[in-house]
Amino acid sequence: MRKEYLALSVALSLASLSVNCMAQTTLMHHVNGYTLVDGKLQTFNAIQFTDDKIDRLFTLNQALPSATDITSIDGKGKTLLPGLIDAHGHVLGYGLSLLTADLTNTSSEQQAVERAQVFSKNNPTDGWLMGRGWNQELWDSKQFPTKESLDKAFKANPVSFGRVDGHAIWVNSKALALAGISSTTVAPEGGEIVKDEQGNPTGVLIDNAMNLVFNIVPDLNQQQLQSTLTLAMDSLASYGLTSVHDAGINIDNIKAYQQLAANNAMSVRVNGMLSVEDPRFTSTLKQGHITTADNMFKVDSVKISADGALGSRGAALIKEYSDQPGHKGLMLYSDEQLGKLILQSMKAGFQVNTHAIGDNANQVVLDKYQTAIAATDSKALRHRIEHAQILDLADIPRFAQLGVIASIQATHATSDKNMAENRLGKARLAGAYAWRKLLNANAVIANGSDFPIESPNPFFGLHASVTRQDHVNQPLDGWLATEKLSRIEALKSFTIDAAYAGHQEQLLGSLESSKKADFILVEDDYFTIDPQQIWQNKVIATWVNGRKVFAKE
Repeated sequence: MRKEYLALSVALSLASLSVNCMAQTTLMHHVNGYTLVDGKLQTFNAIQFTDDKIDRLFTLNQALPSATDITSIDGKGKTLLPGLIDAHGHVLGYGLSLLTADLTNTSSEQQAVERAQVFSKNNPTDGWLMGRGWNQELWDSKQFPTKESLDKAFKANPVSFGRVDGHAIWVNSKALALAGISSTTVAPEGGEIVKDEQGNPTGVLIDNAMNLVFNIVPDLNQQQLQSTLTLAMDSLASYGLTSVHDAGINIDNIKAYQQLAANNAMSVRVNGMLSVEDPRFTSTLKQGHITTADNMFKVDSVKISADGALGSRGAALIKEYSDQPGHKGLMLYSDEQLGKLILQSMKAGFQVNTHAIGDNANQVVLDKYQTAIAATDSKALRHRIEHAQILDLADIPRFAQLGVIASIQATHATSDKNMAENRLGKARLAGAYAWRKLLNANAVIANGSDFPIESPNPFFGLHASVTRQDHVNQPLDGWLATEKLSRIEALKSFTIDAAYAGHQEQLLGSLESSKKADFILVEDDYFTIDPQQIWQNKVIATWVNGRKVFAKE
């Protein structure tokens, strides 16, 4: 027994020695470093990390280590920030957007068709032609597009182009025929098949009606999934994102991430939200939380969508739309269904993250949360409302009271400013995109972009948070300017508070000893640059888990 014990001790000692010998310590010095600790801004001029964890920070009056076995990197005086976290995006959707027709910022229906024609010519296929990004609010007509323009341009292929918010698609007649959609087709609950005066489908499907087409589009195989996710993650890292919360993924998507993590092929961390739309949702929920050994991927939350989007008038409002009398938007689930999904998820020990844009949807979700949290004693799970975009003023204090996080996207405010007042009227703007009111009511805000609906560039979100302006500095004082955030508050929402929203604040979100070595080096000083120029900041390099995953050429 003693010999066996000694043999085991020697083996363990050798294993420990081997690990220590392989450990790599790096010192990045000559940096203009910032981090937030306990909500307060701290500065430093060097950071030391070993493998994937931070050892310590050094300030100007502290001597730097001079050991010969430490790799030294000169930061050349550039600004170093904690890795930025996007609390709400769609990684697969973003990857696909890089591979499909880009219709963003088109000025007319015809220009969108012409851009798609160019893409189709350069990327010929005998199958479905996919694209996204059209927004009729940017067109002179302000009207939804129709199938006729697609029918003229694309006779051989079925076509499906997603609206910029992901809550409507524009399809041609071939796609409608394949999906079996005709004048007699009844839209599913929570969806709309837009029809003309004769009752014929125009080619636009909203919210749950989109599934009639989605259900017949061929799924990606595992190899395609992994390559598309890799493409997306590499691009996200180039913007300075080190972690993203993937809002709504299925079991196939989960398996792809797990394989990528096993192959050490993930360039950014992914906090996945299990979609309740996956037919295997209940069985997957029963399997419990998922976390990879390197903390690059995890799933401990679910994603539910309560309503649609404001641009397509699918957001569920308490009172009718100002620009469409009699219409209040769409709830995507019945009251009973929504309550059951929330309660089922909370009982399983999962954080519940529910998309709610309209004031009615937000109110209903808060009501359901209040009931389910009391029944499950799950306040500590930090349930979230994704978007929290239009709020009844009386509902704002309920976020902090229920421990519910507001997962917001600052650029939605500056993108929607030209449309929101038409949809809501002036009075309801008091509770619209109300980030300051939420903070003043002690709510936790996690910031993101909702990519690919918006650009994943987090400096766009930081800029929008601080200025409430677009990229041509309009409006001059900022839209709904009283809702501006300070630079510290904005950075906090993209770092430690976004980490908190994912139950990862002990690992990520600030640069402290024993936390993960996730950080970025950028050209300009976020805290001293003209606020109107924040969106123009450029990422020089991105480190995740102590590994450089992006470097500017």
